[in-house]
Amino acid sequence: QVQLVESGGGLVQVGGSLRLSCAASGSVLSVNHLNWYRQAPGKQRELVASINGDGITNYADSVKGRFTISRDNAKNTGYLQMNSLKPEDTAVYYCNAAIYDGVVTRMKWGQGTQVTVSS
Repeated sequence: QVQLVESGGGLVQVGGSLRLSCAASGSVLSVNHLNWYRQAPGKQRELVASINGDGITNYADSVKGRFTISRDNAKNTGYLQMNSLKPEDTAVYYCNAAIYDGVVTRMKWGQGTQVTVSS
């Protein structure tokens, strides 16, 4: 069974940094398109950043220049480096990825990790 597990969330002060990780485990042959979403209380889930199998990245305007998405294909792990954090970045962050198990590709979601930015 394939799982995505996020880690790295926590409480940080304004201007601080956090690095989120998203590790795929189980019957994983490769992780292709990988996305980071976030959902703040009372708001819809929004796409923050994405990276495709060729390493091409895209970012929401609200995080451009502050967040960096990356991946380590050997470890089947994705990352979200978050710098210059603002209170409005407070949310539960979820990773979402297309995982190929050697037979089919399935989109999977992680369980989420809380990021809280205090002022």
